[in-house]
Order: sequence, then C-alpha cells, then structure tokens
Amino acid sequence: MIGIYHAAAALGYRAPYFFRMVQERGGLGAAKHLLSGPDPRSGFTRLWELRRLDLSMEALVLEERWSGLFTEDECRTARARLEAYGYAARSPHAE
Repeated sequence: MIGIYHAAAALGYRAPYFFRMVQERGGLGAAKHLLSGPDPRSGFTRLWELRRLDLSMEALVLEERWSGLFTEDECRTARARLEAYGYAARSPHAE
C-alpha cells in the first residue's frame, strides 16, 4: 500500500489521507476500510484521471498474491469499482 502511494506521488499525485490511513490502520486494515464504503474515494477518481487505476488499492486487492486476504464481497466490490471506470480486472473470486 505504501508502494502504490509512492508510485502515485512520482506522478505528482500525493494522497496524504491515504498515507495516514495506511500508517494508522496498516495496509490490510486501510484496504478493508476503503472497501467497506459504498463508493470509491476521490483518490480512485484521481488515479482514473491519470489513467493509472493499476495503482489503485482496488487493483492491488485483486492481485493474486493479496486477494486471499479479502472476502469474496470485498473482491467483488474492488472489481466492480474498477470495471465501472473501464478497467478490466481479474480476480480469483471472479463470478
């Protein structure tokens, strides 16, 4: 999670709220918190504007190495958000 923060910062997008949340909750806790809301956060939209949804927490969650840490519902939420913005994502929990 810190890695995607730094990758986005290298593009000129700094997300201090996201960074602070990861520091306070840990990467897994921050991801689960962000997935629990009904809509993506503004950072997701900003990454979409930059055409870099690959740097979103949602995309990270669906990577095979991390997806086992999340429920089917959480993976479904991540995948739905990405697909709603035109980003095709694969998930081990794909329907």
